[in-house]
Amino acid sequence: MAPKQRNTAAVAASAPSAPVTTVPIPTTTSTATTAAIKSSSSKQAASNTQAWDKVFNNITTHYLKTTPQRTKLLDAFMAFLVVVGALQFLYCVLAGNYPFNAFLSGFSATVGQFVLTASLRIQTTEANKKDFPAVSPERAFADYVVCSLILHFFCVNFIN
Repeated sequence: MAPKQRNTAAVAASAPSAPVTTVPIPTTTSTATTAAIKSSSSKQAASNTQAWDKVFNNITTHYLKTTPQRTKLLDAFMAFLVVVGALQFLYCVLAGNYPFNAFLSGFSATVGQFVLTASLRIQTTEANKKDFPAVSPERAFADYVVCSLILHFFCVNFIN
């Protein structure tokens, strides 16, 4: 059932009228006030930019100093896989996906290899040794190679 409509004129007439006071609002501001506002907002934006620059510089400096060369190599390979996957997806969107099984095979190979590499990175990082006490770096790499071979075998068979 629809709600009942109220007679707004009757409600307005029954309400006691209060005195209405108007306050004049200045329509012009001085150029000094406007310049001060712009100056403070630009200073705040500059300080925010400097803060983000400091944070980014601290992160990159810490990463470059403390990360072993092996882990940096894995990170570079993972970045390469992300770029290749993005290019494959972009090509599929722009040029079409006529052999759709070829696109799925290539894209799933890229995503699968990324996941396997992330797993290898997690298992071989020194900070995670307490989580994987029985897994040596050699065994983790052997698992990585075997799983990569199985992944690419399925991807090649899926292409047909």
